[in-house]
Amino acid sequence: FKEDISIIRAGGFNMKVLMINGSPHSNGNTFTALQEMEKIFKEEGIATEIIHAGNQDIRGCIACYSCKDKGRCIFDDIVNEVAPKFEACDGLVVASPVYYASANATLIALLDRLFYSTRFDKTMKVGASVVAARRGGLSATFDELNKYFTIAGMPVASSQYWNSIHGSAPAEARQDKEGLQIMRTLARNMAFLIKSIQLGKETYGLPEKEPATPMNFIR
Repeated sequence: FKEDISIIRAGGFNMKVLMINGSPHSNGNTFTALQEMEKIFKEEGIATEIIHAGNQDIRGCIACYSCKDKGRCIFDDIVNEVAPKFEACDGLVVASPVYYASANATLIALLDRLFYSTRFDKTMKVGASVVAARRGGLSATFDELNKYFTIAGMPVASSQYWNSIHGSAPAEARQDKEGLQIMRTLARNMAFLIKSIQLGKETYGLPEKEPATPMNFIR
């Protein structure tokens, strides 16, 4: 197994992590956390792309269900631009500042529409959420973002602590040494999961899927 991992690190597989910055500040504390992860992914031989979505004009889902027929969201904005990148990636990092113990509403609008309108199989893509705040509301936001992964069959990467970093003014997160270490550990763990899953798919394939059996509680 260790020899196989060495082959992967030497370029045996072409792997990529897509990172979505949900902060409206493209160079704020949330971006600092993503940059810290990006350095580790580079060391691990994993390509990255950071998309700044928090400063975009993204409306919420209107439950029109047009995506079921069209294969894409009816609102042709950044969501449809991100969709093929999401399909092609091996891992997804979603990062947000904390607003009232919740994620940025712009990011939530993107994720609602992105996960619902994309019909490709997301099984075994590795997901990780990252949150930044001055002080509180981090764990609630962390839990909120992780739910997108767990409804889609995506393993969730963890770190040595909840994936959070503290700071208020830009660059304050650079002073959170523990938070930065959490990001580095998260990236290493995520890289290991991505590589291990790739080896597993090569050897065993993806888990068998049963036909979906959706039910309403009231019928």
